[in-house]
Amino acid sequence: MRKKIKIMSYKEKFELEYLFKTSPKALDRMISTPGGLSEWFADDVNIQDDIFTFFWDGDEEQARLLTKKTKSKMKWRWLEDEEDDDDAYFEIKYEVDPMTKSVIVMITDFAESDEIDENIRLWDNQIEKLKTVLGA
Repeated sequence: MRKKIKIMSYKEKFELEYLFKTSPKALDRMISTPGGLSEWFADDVNIQDDIFTFFWDGDEEQARLLTKKTKSKMKWRWLEDEEDDDDAYFEIKYEVDPMTKSVIVMITDFAESDEIDENIRLWDNQIEKLKTVLGA
């Protein structure tokens, strides 16, 4: 009998937090819809069933939607990671700070150790784009 051995992700998890002065409803549209995502995250986005196709400069990447909670979070796994049986995912979670009424956006992502800094810069740039689009 053959056993399938599950290999844990060779990627390292990292988490980022950003503060927004916007409403969860406005943020939700920007994170959960193709139109919203194409304004800040990718050049274009298509959704078919639970598969999101993201387009950047002529390249495309596909991710499966794992979790969607309105006004709370979206979580995806790249199909490439899924095919490699990798547990890596990326998640955008947000909540309202009860004291300041600002929205805290938390990003969880995975990258190879030598690519973490580059991925953090990429998220910083994308989040700045999102803040600009929202006027936040």
